[in-house]
Amino acid sequence: MISVALVIIALATLWPVAYELFYTNSPDYLAIWIMGALFVVCASFLLWIIIDIHYTFNDDYLFVKGGPFRSKIKYMDMTKVNKSSNILVGYRILSSKDALEIHYKSALMGSIIISPDNQEKFLKVLSEKAPHITLVRV
Repeated sequence: MISVALVIIALATLWPVAYELFYTNSPDYLAIWIMGALFVVCASFLLWIIIDIHYTFNDDYLFVKGGPFRSKIKYMDMTKVNKSSNILVGYRILSSKDALEIHYKSALMGSIIISPDNQEKFLKVLSEKAPHITLVRV
């Protein structure tokens, strides 16, 4: 699914480059360099977010890091954890149809969607750290 996101970025940024190179009489090389650089920056940022994901269980909170984004979720603020199949949001965008949605009180949108590699182990540790939360199995 990562490849889908990269293809979308490539089409959005490299199609104008191909058009400029092959379908115009005098290509604007500055625009070509700018669009090429934009592709490299967007693809690198997307890969950084997707590849550099860490979940750390601390004493009082769960620390989620994905690229430049970080979330510090206190266990006492968590209310519910359920399965989610929304692939367009969360820390692993377009990479997992089998994600977990953690609802907590201080969330900007009410919840955060994550995709740990081993969900059973993750849920086991989470339920030990925050026994008050509701685990909804779908």
